[in-house]
Amino acid sequence: MTTTAYIGLGSNLGDKAGYLNKALELLDVAPGVRVKKVASFYRTEPLGVTGQDWFLNTVAEIETDLSPEALLDLLLDVEAQLGRVRTERWGPRTLDLDLLLFGEEEIQSARLTVPHPRLAGRAFVLVPLAELAPDLVIPGHGPAAALARELAREQPVFFYCSPGK
Repeated sequence: MTTTAYIGLGSNLGDKAGYLNKALELLDVAPGVRVKKVASFYRTEPLGVTGQDWFLNTVAEIETDLSPEALLDLLLDVEAQLGRVRTERWGPRTLDLDLLLFGEEEIQSARLTVPHPRLAGRAFVLVPLAELAPDLVIPGHGPAAALARELAREQPVFFYCSPGK
């Protein structure tokens, strides 16, 4: 059975667009995953830990026959392949991949929470998500497009380029 999932991608070190594009390539060739659509890349200010370079962010819609946990393992593996080193929470990184939504499933485990627990409060995720699926309803919060419009007033999100650029 195939499930539609949404993955958030971000980078604020080195060749940011290059890291995002390479991650998308690695996901698309991974067994059990097909990248269906990718939102534009957006330039966003860091949240939490300031004093670091701005991010490039996007969201990918994928189809997968992997379990949520196996998909999480794949995301962590792609991060590692592209040089992600976890030293400081919300600190600078070559690549950050987050499983935002997995079909309509709600998952609460020691390793994984889906929908992503901070999804509804992050314009850098909601703006590209709303670009791909404006009518998608974020459980307990409402349509992605309405949430994105509201949050983008407080958390600026700037179009940077189309994927692959």
